[in-house]
Amino acid sequence: MTARTDLGRIFLRVAPRILLGAMLLVGPGMAAGAEPPLTKGEIETIIREYLLSHPEVILESVRTAQERQRAEERQRAGAALLARQDELLRDPSSPVGGNPDGDVTVVEFFDYRCGHCQRVAPTLAELVAEDRNVRVVYKELPILSPESLLAAQAALAANLQGKYAPFHRALMAFDGPLGQAAILAIASQVGLDPARLQVDMRSRAVQEALQKNDALARAIGLRGTPAFVIGSELIPGAPDLAGLKALVARARGR
Repeated sequence: MTARTDLGRIFLRVAPRILLGAMLLVGPGMAAGAEPPLTKGEIETIIREYLLSHPEVILESVRTAQERQRAEERQRAGAALLARQDELLRDPSSPVGGNPDGDVTVVEFFDYRCGHCQRVAPTLAELVAEDRNVRVVYKELPILSPESLLAAQAALAANLQGKYAPFHRALMAFDGPLGQAAILAIASQVGLDPARLQVDMRSRAVQEALQKNDALARAIGLRGTPAFVIGSELIPGAPDLAGLKALVARARGR
């Protein structure tokens, strides 16, 4: 969705409020007495001329609506995060990395075909290497392409063989088409059984895990990948190492 479309939709919401306010100012109450009430057309003309002369009123209304919308989204996301703690932190179908007993959990939603996800993967690995008390929960969220889905299915199938971490790293580092042949070749390289992998990719357990991740992402208001949940905060995008450390420190201090 483009910024222009967002602004247009927000203006459609705030325009009636501007119109109502103007009607109250120039309507029958002010026109009482000898002057007849203004017609709807006259009111619209006055409003149009005023807005053309004072476009900052529209911009201020749009900004206010945007700020209110963002605040409402943060509030909804915070409530959803609180309500979905078990699904975020303790779903047995979600692979776990870092220190399984760490005092702070970093939940990552990602897609193997997402360039930003690929770029933040080494940063997350660096965080885990430096902070040995961080636990990571991996949430496969294949939303970009059929290759995304294929890779996510393979990664969860690799988890059933106990080799999620090396396979995950290899998929994130792979630069090229990620079709079935490439995935099976990577599987062989990290010591997986390719035949079993293909069977497990189609298993009910893998499909249900992906469905749960999709439902969870929708429930907490995720719109894309990557996205992180650290403590009580939802962070869309790819923070740098300093940003991740600050978020972990904040969660640890609560």
